[in-house]
Amino acid sequence: MKVAPSYRERLINIFGSLFIVFFFLVPFVWMVLMSFKTRLQTFAIPPRVFFIPTLENYRDLFARGIFGQYFQNSLVIAIGSVVLSLVIAAPAAYGLSRFRFKKRQDVAFWILSIRMAPAIAVVIPYFMIGRFLGLLDTRLALIISYLSFNIPFAVWMLRGFMDEVPMEIDEAAMIDGCSQFGVFLRFVVPLSANGLAATAILCLIQSWNEFTFSLFLTTTNARTLPTIVTQFLTFQGVMWGEMSAAATLTVIPVVVFALLVRNHLIAGLTFGAIKE
Repeated sequence: MKVAPSYRERLINIFGSLFIVFFFLVPFVWMVLMSFKTRLQTFAIPPRVFFIPTLENYRDLFARGIFGQYFQNSLVIAIGSVVLSLVIAAPAAYGLSRFRFKKRQDVAFWILSIRMAPAIAVVIPYFMIGRFLGLLDTRLALIISYLSFNIPFAVWMLRGFMDEVPMEIDEAAMIDGCSQFGVFLRFVVPLSANGLAATAILCLIQSWNEFTFSLFLTTTNARTLPTIVTQFLTFQGVMWGEMSAAATLTVIPVVVFALLVRNHLIAGLTFGAIKE
């Protein structure tokens, strides 16, 4: 029998939660404020919290004429990599969940170990392969490279969700004449819909925020939004206002998307967490 928390414990939980939220929101809020400051206000000591905002940084950003192209590249590359990741990872996760074969756990850990490698460790081989195939500075090169961290993550996420689907469903469907692939496509995938949604959301956020591959494998045509900050590192110094404006506009789509799909994300991450 659970005991309800006391008034003091509730206060501690509330203030603790508020402190954590405040701690993580301060850098983001400071970035947004900096995007509305002039250069003098940015370097003012002590820092100015109250000031007259200006849109000068945003005007300078759009005057460069690259934000729209970078946004389109980010959108196409992120969606393309997520779709391919799920198409490849879902059958792999189903195989690891349903088939009992030798070294199954070793294979699963090997797939996860690929995700552990930092991007900078594999970017040079990817660069050499891309140059050999003529794929440098193309969206396809980034979509393929993003699969290297999306697929392992998706396999492990989806495997856990598919483990929660009872094996009896597979057996009953196969007795009625359904093939193994038919069971996967008609029963397991629909029953794992929340898990698929949560995995897709997290993979999309990872792909949208990826920086290393985009920086090293592209130059102009296929650059994504996270790399736009490099445009403001000049020999005269860092253009903090314009960089903050670009970073703010890069973060806003992810925040809006996360708010819109938060119910699907929570439902997916809590799928199978409560058992009778």
